[in-house]
Amino acid sequence: MENKKNIPKCIGIIMDGNRRWAKEQGLTSLEGHQRGYEKLKEVLGWAKDVGIENMITYAFSTENWNRSEEEVSYLLDLFRKMLTEELEELMKEDARIIFAGDISRFPEDIQTSIAEVHKKTKDKTPFTLVVALSYGGRAEILRAVNEIVMNADSGDKHVVTEEEFARHLWTKDVPDPDMIIRTGGEWRLSGFLPWQSVYSELFFPETYWPAFTKEEFDGLIAEFAQRERRRGK
Repeated sequence: MENKKNIPKCIGIIMDGNRRWAKEQGLTSLEGHQRGYEKLKEVLGWAKDVGIENMITYAFSTENWNRSEEEVSYLLDLFRKMLTEELEELMKEDARIIFAGDISRFPEDIQTSIAEVHKKTKDKTPFTLVVALSYGGRAEILRAVNEIVMNADSGDKHVVTEEEFARHLWTKDVPDPDMIIRTGGEWRLSGFLPWQSVYSELFFPETYWPAFTKEEFDGLIAEFAQRERRRGK
């Protein structure tokens, strides 16, 4: 693996391809999502092993609420499992866990569990996992704008800086991603971190998320280390 200085401090992952993978395997979409969740736990270990300090995962978009009632219900149950059994294991490690998105759309029990996880892990270091739930990039930007407007004094001609704007984003507590990986072969970000991704290095492996391997992950990290990041200079 590359020298520590070439390891991204923060990576974003769009975990795409669960349903297509399941269909090809003769499984249900629900089984595909379960396999995708198991893969996330593997990738968390890989990231920590190479020295990555922050990971932002796209787990459920604002558009995903429009999926079938059965699929949404299953995903909500999967989140409940994650918030109880699995996160109890994560909380035994030094990991801060943040849920980013319009959490108010979730049932009350999930909202309560999310608040409890935030409280229990807020002081943990050195690894931070951000789970983007009910997340949409435009929704995040509009929320930030409205917060700034609502907090402004009447008649104020205050000019908003990038730094001030960033403090109102759902991801304000983590660095912008140095690299973003989207599995599944689609070449777009689909509303994932539009503000934060302006200088991210983008990777679009064809592999569906449940089939994503450690060799592929390590290869992408190595490729990132070779890229020249000029940031417009």
